[in-house]
Amino acid sequence: MAVKIRLKRMGAKKQPQYRFVVSDARSPRDGRFVEELGYYHPTSQPAVVKVDEERMLEWLRRGAQPSETVRALLKRAGVWQKFQAERRSSS
Repeated sequence: MAVKIRLKRMGAKKQPQYRFVVSDARSPRDGRFVEELGYYHPTSQPAVVKVDEERMLEWLRRGAQPSETVRALLKRAGVWQKFQAERRSSS
């Protein structure tokens, strides 16, 4: 099963809020998911990115592929750099 980490859209019209979710690559954007890992509120000033780092790193270690947007948000939160450093030190 190919697993992806992507954003699930929540919130009212013109007031988006997103959740980081782990889901099967075949499921639709707002469909079934395996686990929720955090949230992203782009409309608040400044934008809020909250991530459960331990669970996110665990899923990345298992081979879950983040979408491009999720990867950019993880870089902003500092989680992607931790993952990259972990990979470099283990090889």
